[in-house]
Amino acid sequence: QVQLVESGGGLVQPGGSLRLSCAASGSMFSGYAMGWYRQAPGKQRELVAQISTGGRVNYTDSVKGRFTISRDNAKRMVYLQMNSLKPEDTSVYYCNRATPVYRVSWGQGTQVTVSS
Repeated sequence: QVQLVESGGGLVQPGGSLRLSCAASGSMFSGYAMGWYRQAPGKQRELVAQISTGGRVNYTDSVKGRFTISRDNAKRMVYLQMNSLKPEDTSVYYCNRATPVYRVSWGQGTQVTVSS
């Protein structure tokens, strides 16, 4: 069973940075595109960044140029470097496989709050 544990969130001022980490246990991590998702209160969960097994990345428009996704297959880790954070980035952030049909159970996520 694949388990996902997100960490690295916190409270940061607008313009600040955070680096999120996702540790995946179990099998079949390296064979899948991975993604970072976020869900703000009252809103649907959205995919904000994804990375293929080969390292090709894609971002939703609202985070392009500010967020960077990366992965370490040997360590079964996915990272999200978030720079120039804005209050609208405030959400709970989750990682999971990027392709909906391959998603596994969601982890607890990590809270990111951007506020002065």
